[in-house]
Amino acid sequence: MFGGDSSGVQDRLRNVQHIQASYAAFAALLADGSVVTWGNAGYGGNCSSVQDRLRDVRRIQASSRAFAAILGDGSVVTWGHAGCGGDSSAVQDQLKDVRHIQASRGAFAAILGDGSVVTWGEVDAGGSSKAVQDQLTSVKEIQASQDAFAALRDDGAVVAWGHDLCGGDSHSVQPRLKKVQQVSASSAAFAALLADGSVVAWGNAAYFGDSNAMQDRLKDVQQIRAAENAFAAVRGDGAVVCWGDTESDGNRIALEDELKNVTQIQASERAFAALRGDASVVTWGDSGYGGDCSSVQDRLRDVQCIQASGRAFAAILGDGSVVTWGHAGCGGDSSAVQDQLKDVRHIQASRGAFAAILGDGSVVTWGNSDYGGSSASAFKGGN
Repeated sequence: MFGGDSSGVQDRLRNVQHIQASYAAFAALLADGSVVTWGNAGYGGNCSSVQDRLRDVRRIQASSRAFAAILGDGSVVTWGHAGCGGDSSAVQDQLKDVRHIQASRGAFAAILGDGSVVTWGEVDAGGSSKAVQDQLTSVKEIQASQDAFAALRDDGAVVAWGHDLCGGDSHSVQPRLKKVQQVSASSAAFAALLADGSVVAWGNAAYFGDSNAMQDRLKDVQQIRAAENAFAAVRGDGAVVCWGDTESDGNRIALEDELKNVTQIQASERAFAALRGDASVVTWGDSGYGGDCSSVQDRLRDVQCIQASGRAFAAILGDGSVVTWGHAGCGGDSSAVQDQLKDVRHIQASRGAFAAILGDGSVVTWGNSDYGGSSASAFKGGN
């Protein structure tokens, strides 16, 4: 029904190098440059129509319902829902020497070797950049909210396009968008980190495209992470500054003394997980989205990295094992595959499931089968 049963591709999942996820499907890049997909066919879980063209693939990106693969010659192959970028035929002749692709909910934006940008997909989701095309030069990075894009240029300027209510209009802050080092996106807003460690935000006020209330604390910021309705910034002193939805911000205030020496932050849709310098974890936000890790707190030691689905988190420990928490149906419960989660090197997440690449190049999935997981039984595609 949804294609979430991975048994049909089990024997092909060998030597997996990377996994990318749409809302309800996964695409695995193998060492030989080929691609294996599984999950909901309507979300890109079936690439059979382009399988013969998926050779020498170097990188894959996903919108909510489609995938785009960059080949070794710099061309692009797309599949999945046509309206969400799965059909790139209108711009195919422009997709040459592609270096990087970013995706909003329903569109893609490709950076070419000369720093120009090509877009396709749903117009209201940023699939048309005509209004700013002359400004899209020397672009080095692009970030995406749900329905808009923000491009960071080599000169530190930012160019935004797409739906105005999702951050596609940056005119109100454009004079301040100089010497930008990093751009992050919530569902409908952007936050730019400047060279002096300050922050400029814009977009939908309901999604906290306004950081003015926290501006005096947003100094010496090193990195920014975004949930659906909130942002979290890590300062040079390891402290965390948040602004946004009070539900996502939640118990952070009570945990403020613990949010020190933070090195990395990961976010689900409505919760955050902070990795500290001592390799422990602190969480806050909506408990139904992984904002409460108390049930596994004693196991969260020697954490190396954290990944998030829409409503759950998964942490890779130093010994290669995995600890999960949050909504059980979205991957927060990995008990059915726990004995297989050994020597884990990387984890990718769809909206409701996780896929882990093991050291031998095999894959283990868990979570909601409708989102590409396999909650009943995992698979290993290795030897």
